[in-house]
Amino acid sequence: MRLLDPAVRSSRPLATALLDPEFTEVGASGRRWTYEETLAALPDMAGDTGDGTHYRPSAVTGTLLAPGVVHLTFETVRDGHRARRSSLWRRAPEADGGRMRMYYHQATPVPGEDGQP
Repeated sequence: MRLLDPAVRSSRPLATALLDPEFTEVGASGRRWTYEETLAALPDMAGDTGDGTHYRPSAVTGTLLAPGVVHLTFETVRDGHRARRSSLWRRAPEADGGRMRMYYHQATPVPGEDGQP
């Protein structure tokens, strides 16, 4: 959820700590993003840091797939647009701090207000 925070999205060091070096994403547009492309673009996708637009997550579910690998699913709403999101997180080697980092992410837009939950 920290990656939805505008302060984290606009900070390369904070975002880097949460993304696996082999990270890839398929965005809601269908575009494939690499680790470097994502880090370069995140500050421009940060959203408003005040009381304006921001991502509102819901229906968050995590499933342990294997030791050190978690599948996270959730939905977001931002400016009235809903997206279903799925990400894989894996534990970094102990030499790299052993923390969980996002390895893969995919966002799928939900068409209209009558989209299936």
